[in-house]
Amino acid sequence: MQDLAEGVAQFQRGVFPAKADLFAHLAATHRPQTLFISCSDARVVPELITQSEPGELFVIRTAGNLVPAYTPGPDGVAASIEYAVAVLGVGDIVVCGHSACGAMTALAERHDLSGMPAIADWLRHADAAPAHADTAELAALVRGNVRAQLANLATHPSVARALAEHRLTLHGWVYDIPTGTVEQLTA
Repeated sequence: MQDLAEGVAQFQRGVFPAKADLFAHLAATHRPQTLFISCSDARVVPELITQSEPGELFVIRTAGNLVPAYTPGPDGVAASIEYAVAVLGVGDIVVCGHSACGAMTALAERHDLSGMPAIADWLRHADAAPAHADTAELAALVRGNVRAQLANLATHPSVARALAEHRLTLHGWVYDIPTGTVEQLTA
């Protein structure tokens, strides 16, 4: 916790003063251009990877960068998507998977998740995993998962409407942690 407190102090001393005009503008304006959906993994930092300034990305982070298909009812992921698309009017949505993803590894290696029911239920939003994981199969699963989540996104009414009106573009990315490369997936 001390590291976090020191980071806040460093932000207040150095970063905030250098960007004071930007923060003053952001206090009255919230118009990100992109909804960025990534994994909760601490090694995946959307603003760092994209070199985005505060206010440029609206970020949703979930285990495995999963986006449940739309169903009526309370859902924090669906509410965030709807807000980004219908209220903020983002023009792009990126679903970003990554190498060495723990969620995809658990599926690929068929980990016993019986003692972790919330994780097991959540991972059901991913497509079927191969029986055995090796580097190639895990990479294919990560890519397939990104594509599946893009398909799930299209089931959300605000997304479907914006896509039909050509106001929104969906993108699939895979970030490779050891090399820093980002692969843009095609449909």
